[in-house]
Amino acid sequence: MSDRPRIFDDLAGVAGGAISALAGLREEAESLVRARIDDAIRKLDLLRREELDAVAEMAANAREEQENAAVKLAALEARLSVMEARLAALETAPRPEN
Repeated sequence: MSDRPRIFDDLAGVAGGAISALAGLREEAESLVRARIDDAIRKLDLLRREELDAVAEMAANAREEQENAAVKLAALEARLSVMEARLAALETAPRPEN
């Protein structure tokens, strides 16, 4: 005969099954809450942090490119004004007669 009654083995089995069922229920509840929160975020048209960081990086790159373009434009405008001054000087210079 065994030292402990069979009822304790049955209770232990039921308790183990209940614990594992509760763990599964907890995981299901967490995934349901996550899904509801994600749905609410989409409805509110909110951004995730990663998306905001990506947009901020794109804006910084665009700003840097715009500043570089402004520097190039200023250099081109300076060259153009020098060429216009030379052209004006050539147009007003006396022409040699043949």
